[in-house]
Amino acid sequence: MKITISQKDYEKMLAHAREGLPNEACGLIAGYDRDDGVREIRFVYLLTNVDASNEHFTLDPREQLQAVKDMRANGWKPLGNWHSHPESPSRPSEEDKRLAYDSSASYMILSLENRDYPVLNSFHIADNVSEKEELEILV
Repeated sequence: MKITISQKDYEKMLAHAREGLPNEACGLIAGYDRDDGVREIRFVYLLTNVDASNEHFTLDPREQLQAVKDMRANGWKPLGNWHSHPESPSRPSEEDKRLAYDSSASYMILSLENRDYPVLNSFHIADNVSEKEELEILV
């Protein structure tokens, strides 16, 4: 699957991830699955990591509910979530794979392992197996 995100939304995620250091930052992604098979992100939600940890995250449940209500109000659907890896590569950890309950979701991981060169990837995860999705950042 191909997934697209605007440069503006990517930069919004990056700023939130940097502000959250040394902990993981997290949020939700919303938009559309287009007829041509492209998953188009229209909005990125910045949520609180209630775990306040650099190794895992839990989305704030109240913020998550509010984000889903906002998605519905705007005619978007939940496409998945995103989180940062402050000290590790942009790939799902064993915990990320274990906790990926929705096989229709995209799981985006923003690595800040090299602070000067952040890396964003998106993954499809099903049955504890991750597959990298094609990701395009639209200028």
